Amino acid sequence: MIVLVPIAFAAGVITAFTPCILPVLPIVLAGGTGTKRRPYAIAAGLVTTFTAFLLAGAWLWGLLGIGKQHQIQIGAVLLALLAVTLVVPRIGELVERPFAFLTRRRVGDAGGGFLLGASLGLIFIPCGGPVLAALTSNVARDRVGGWLVAIAIAYALGAALPMLAIAAGSRRVAASFRRHAQAVRIAGGALMAAAALVIYNGWAESLQTKVPGYASWLQDAIEGNGQAKNKLASLSGNKAPLKKYVDAPDIQRITAWINSAPLTMQELRGKVVLVDFWTYSCINCLRTLPYLESWDARYRSKGLVILGVHSPEFEFEHSLGNVRAAVKRLGVRYPVALDNDFATWNAYQNQYWPADYLIDRRGHVRDAHFGEGAYAETEHKIRQLLATPLPPALDQPDRTPTELRTPESYLGYTRIGNYAGSPLRTDTPAKYQFPPSLAGDSFAYAGTWTVESERILAGNGARLRLHFLAKSVHLVLGGHGVAGVTLNGKKLRDVEITGDRLYTLVTQKSARDGMLELSFTPGLSAYAFTFG
Repeated sequence: MIVLVPIAFAAGVITAFTPCILPVLPIVLAGGTGTKRRPYAIAAGLVTTFTAFLLAGAWLWGLLGIGKQHQIQIGAVLLALLAVTLVVPRIGELVERPFAFLTRRRVGDAGGGFLLGASLGLIFIPCGGPVLAALTSNVARDRVGGWLVAIAIAYALGAALPMLAIAAGSRRVAASFRRHAQAVRIAGGALMAAAALVIYNGWAESLQTKVPGYASWLQDAIEGNGQAKNKLASLSGNKAPLKKYVDAPDIQRITAWINSAPLTMQELRGKVVLVDFWTYSCINCLRTLPYLESWDARYRSKGLVILGVHSPEFEFEHSLGNVRAAVKRLGVRYPVALDNDFATWNAYQNQYWPADYLIDRRGHVRDAHFGEGAYAETEHKIRQLLATPLPPALDQPDRTPTELRTPESYLGYTRIGNYAGSPLRTDTPAKYQFPPSLAGDSFAYAGTWTVESERILAGNGARLRLHFLAKSVHLVLGGHGVAGVTLNGKKLRDVEITGDRLYTLVTQKSARDGMLELSFTPGLSAYAFTFG
């Protein structure tokens, strides 16, 4: 694991040169004015809070019931207060006084610098690559150990180092205007206050999404090389991804079979097999089904076997009755294996919905594709492995969405993100209120809800509001009742909920920004939003 420490440090350094630095750059520039020690205090504060909240933030904020948007707003308010200390020196002295014990020398404004860095640690959201993803996924599963802490600290130090250089450089520039020191300090405070206002209102997110990821190639080179991937997989408790030409793992500990008697890879030897990991409420999986079904109809008689391994994401997807009904409703005719224990998922070292593993007639893995898309390429590889006279290839357009859109949003507290409403109360009915405004990609509750680990359960007057950017909006719902759909203040329709599955709520001609509000019959459950 020691090799991940320098990789994490380098990844942190690169982060400071991505669009993520843009919202905090004015604050670092303004905060650099002061004594020689102030830039170091800023870096120390950033490393301290960023590391602490990276490793324990979800737990700490969860105890307080504070959502992501409010976390950032708290940091922005602290920054605004610190901006006041630059404009009014007397207030700055009062802020710095508690830090006098840190040094025998005159404190100067090192204490304020530490607080400034600590505030930055709350609002700095890196453009995360594989290292940060591995850190957060381990923390989410309570897998925090010595190596994870060391890697997190290395990442934070790497991110802080360029900011230290920026703050030190701005201090030197400001020092050249000694006769106008007070004016420079006031100007810095005004700049910091303006940046805090931008961050508080969520305008920084819009700026970041409009700036291209100009450092992504460097992130891929540092974090995406083979050695880094293997070590990160090991850190997360996963094995390295399957390599080509290895023997395909067998189908293991299947709960039930649909459309087929039990199958093994040994019995399928001599066939070309496409193992598709999916789950019936996943919009990405559902968008791949027309391609899978067409290949099954076209090439089954030529030696292709498509095997759908159903690995459930939500509790209701463990039910054989629910999966059987979904398979019938979706028109799936190829074999489907219920992998409720994730035994086959783990045997393939899989991490994605959907994921497709193409296996040749000798039982060797020849290709793997994760997510949507590349349908023409997959069909071409199927035809190559079949190596027999075939009808012409299908001419199917790739309908995979490519435009910028809101990311998948889970509503239960285990994986909740971008929540911006009243403080959460978990596993008990509670009343919620919508905030005055919602930043892009965020959501909030109103009325009575019970927020559980993977779902929210509607009570009296239950409503849900979402600020989204997408062409279509889908929501996994359960129970029996009605969900009323209102878009941008206009009532669209009522959706009848007849069981646990994915429902399409909004369909537009193109991806647009919108405010969606839903009302729910008491007893309905909601799990996750997905977007197209």
